[in-house]
Amino acid sequence: MRFEGTDAYVATEDLRVAVNAAIALERPLLVKGEPGTGKTVLAQQVAAALGAPLIEWHVKSTTKAQQGLYEYDAVSRLRDSQLGDERVRDINNYIRKGKLWEAFTAPVRPILLIDEIDKADIEFPNDLLLELDRMEFHVYETGETVKAHQRPIVIITSNNEKDLPDAFLRRCFFHFIKFPDRETMEEIVEVHFPGLKSRLLNEAMRLFYDIRDVPGLKKKPSTSELIDWLKLLVNEDIDPEVLRSSDTRSVVPPLHGALLKNEQDVHLFERLAFMARRDR
Repeated sequence: MRFEGTDAYVATEDLRVAVNAAIALERPLLVKGEPGTGKTVLAQQVAAALGAPLIEWHVKSTTKAQQGLYEYDAVSRLRDSQLGDERVRDINNYIRKGKLWEAFTAPVRPILLIDEIDKADIEFPNDLLLELDRMEFHVYETGETVKAHQRPIVIITSNNEKDLPDAFLRRCFFHFIKFPDRETMEEIVEVHFPGLKSRLLNEAMRLFYDIRDVPGLKKKPSTSELIDWLKLLVNEDIDPEVLRSSDTRSVVPPLHGALLKNEQDVHLFERLAFMARRDR
């Protein structure tokens, strides 16, 4: 099983190497990078390229590791026993399978995405060490052991919001998705907007990278935000000359709401524009 990218996803050589190394080693692939650089989409595209089912576990701040294995609903069972429900005779009726259980018992080797693992409590990764290492876990309520028929391909994403434990990192193959250079970004844009007019593309790319280089920017616009911005530019039929005349030091970019996502950054550009006009 080798990943070579897809028509819908531009994978750089180092990213393809990382994915295939993790598959060969049968280790989880830990992918970090700026938000919006395609970490979650990577898992979807690896599944599409390999023809494998995708099982997605989107982690939240309240997510516990146990939920990925299974959850036992003791409250419902107690209520049903008080009501005389026949379902209480079988404890399996009150066990809800988690995403790891689904992945371990899938008939075809799946891709398991554990998305944004750094959102959860700091102990969350450590609580999954044994299960991801041995690819099995014990269900105490039934006495059974759930063991993987075949090791799923595990892709774990992180936005670097908090450090992950060393013991967890040691068990992963790590890859950091660097922000695309202009050439790679143009390939990505071509996937979404085939045949985009070169003048519009050139001016939009120039302005986009200029915005990312502005000192003091709290949140730099990402790849996904560039795609949204280009969609708006095309939809509104913005003349490339409008972008050509734009200067990040003197003019707030047109349709900037697609690129600037907090009031501090908008105010920064407004101040730059005001100061530039004052100094003329």
